[in-house]
Amino acid sequence: MTDLTALTIAQARDGLANKDFTATELTQSYLTAMDGADELNAYIAKTPEKALEMAAASDARLAKGEAGNLEGIPLGVKDLYCTKGISSQACSHILDGFKPEYESTVTQNLWDDGAVMLGKLNMDEFAMGSANETSYYGAVKNPWRADGESTDRVPGGSSGGSAAAVAARLCAGATASDTGGSIRQPAAFTGTVGIKPTYGRCSRWGMVAFASSLDQAGPITRTVRDAAIMMKSMASVDKKDTTSVDLPVPDYEAALTGNIKGMRVGIPKEYRVDNMPEEIEKLWQQGIEWLKQAGAEIVEISLPMTKYALPAYYIVAPAEASSNLARYDGVKYGLRVPGDDIIDMYEKTRAAGFGDEVKRRILIGTYVLSAGYYDAYYLRAQKIRTLIKQDFEKAFEGVDTILTPATPSAAFELNKKVTDPVENYLNDIFTVTVNMAGLPGISVPAGKSANGLPLGLQLIGKAFDEETLFRTAGVLEEAAGIMEAPSKWW
Repeated sequence: MTDLTALTIAQARDGLANKDFTATELTQSYLTAMDGADELNAYIAKTPEKALEMAAASDARLAKGEAGNLEGIPLGVKDLYCTKGISSQACSHILDGFKPEYESTVTQNLWDDGAVMLGKLNMDEFAMGSANETSYYGAVKNPWRADGESTDRVPGGSSGGSAAAVAARLCAGATASDTGGSIRQPAAFTGTVGIKPTYGRCSRWGMVAFASSLDQAGPITRTVRDAAIMMKSMASVDKKDTTSVDLPVPDYEAALTGNIKGMRVGIPKEYRVDNMPEEIEKLWQQGIEWLKQAGAEIVEISLPMTKYALPAYYIVAPAEASSNLARYDGVKYGLRVPGDDIIDMYEKTRAAGFGDEVKRRILIGTYVLSAGYYDAYYLRAQKIRTLIKQDFEKAFEGVDTILTPATPSAAFELNKKVTDPVENYLNDIFTVTVNMAGLPGISVPAGKSANGLPLGLQLIGKAFDEETLFRTAGVLEEAAGIMEAPSKWW
């Protein structure tokens, strides 16, 4: 029998349906792989007993012919998602020991469709970071290394554990979340597929909040088809989340027709940034060529507010974070450091519980919301956000989708940028506009850097038109070829 961890979600689904193997056998093969991969630090909590119990239940349903959309498929869960009775800490010390008494809507949807939970995945603390170096549990290592090197590289962030686990075949797929690029950037760095759906397509209930108007759940998988399969289960309306949208969830897999003849693809001139590596420009041109060959029409477009997106994002996101994170005070749950009085206890708990990056963003957010600065910073940033949205609306009058690079470079070395927060923030340059406008975006592996590291291209779609994104992404994937697994060194 082939190594079962080599199978995509679609292949595993077919194998289970054909009774080539059982869900228990499939799950056990992933648990074995996980036990041999601790050096990557992708998982912060493994749940083998739970996984085997869920796999046995899947086998029973498969035997009865009652298989769900993801029956028996082993998945990893980003630590941002609350999972009932299982440690859910957003990789922060301040949530030490927190085991929720409830399940997030997205993970409940996955379990209702038969998926199996392997464990909780590492991430940047409270999803704040672009390298997965801010986690209380330590940095995640990218399973990819440059040709001939033994240097560790970052997997991207904040969903670095999700991306690394999928790339290293430690789960068939993983939940992730994207506030400014936290699904698409790690996907690009690890040769995986990551889609950030339209804001409101997936419920945020039971996800630990970073910036509530920007956060969105989505999957990281090995192929576009797998992403489509997972998205169908993750997406839903939810009475518990008033920002989730009551629209039918399409069969995204059915959108993978391979036909994009006559589709108009926009190329934004503002995405050619200063000092962009030549190999990123070359990859972008290659992507344009592939879409042309498939019958798409290429249209140059302008998104003039792009240059303001990053500074506006780094006002809006920290402002919302400073408000959301005020609830962590050591009183009801998580870490508590004793103090002389309640204020002293608050201060000591937060000082010990939050990491440096989280403190930095809370301070920025509190500053821009303070009296005298609110109008100068926060209000102006929100106005820019509206203008960014209008840019896209105008562009989409003439095009069906937009093609851009996913990241300004391949994965960089571990510990290289963490000392310069601004340089780290620049990793989100191609991705934050999508969150500011609430649009869907997908990153697809499209090639490799000169030294053999994965590179990705990004497609941006109209609101709630993920089907066009999947169809176009499928064409790119067909042309580029599905990214192979990284050579095992761990």
